[in-house]
Amino acid sequence: MRIPPAIYALALCGCLVLTSGCDDEIGDECSLSSDCSNQGDRFCDTSMPGGYCTVIGCDFDTCPSESVCVRFFSVADSNRICEPTTEDHGSDDCTADEICTLAGTCVPRTAEIRFCMRKCEEDGDCRDNYECRNRDLMVVHGGEPVPPPGQAIEDDLQPFCAAEPL
Repeated sequence: MRIPPAIYALALCGCLVLTSGCDDEIGDECSLSSDCSNQGDRFCDTSMPGGYCTVIGCDFDTCPSESVCVRFFSVADSNRICEPTTEDHGSDDCTADEICTLAGTCVPRTAEIRFCMRKCEEDGDCRDNYECRNRDLMVVHGGEPVPPPGQAIEDDLQPFCAAEPL
């Protein structure tokens, strides 16, 4: 039996619609990286509750529109104190191979890892077991949006959805 060309074309279009544009957004639940993107450009961080679709190694302007690039540090703090809003702008408390964190301590640049994280304004914008991390929570629980090159951390930081601490 021969399928009429119009029906074949309609079926083909339906298949294309189902397989294209189905990437989950940053911050969505996942089990595998393929749950986050058909192109392999996103990563499923399964260490987060329910998994977290993200992009690793982002920069301040490279994340999808629903997200912001956030840096975390594997070193909690050091003995050196700095002022994040003035560092590299008239004040250099940290050495050239260190970053002044939002918490006000100098940490090695090599301790930094970056992820795209879902933007939010309040906890209701995030999934269960996630908080909308504002400036105060960033200082306490970690993470801070990556500023543009040559700019210090500002007071008005974009909040993002991150796992609530246990």
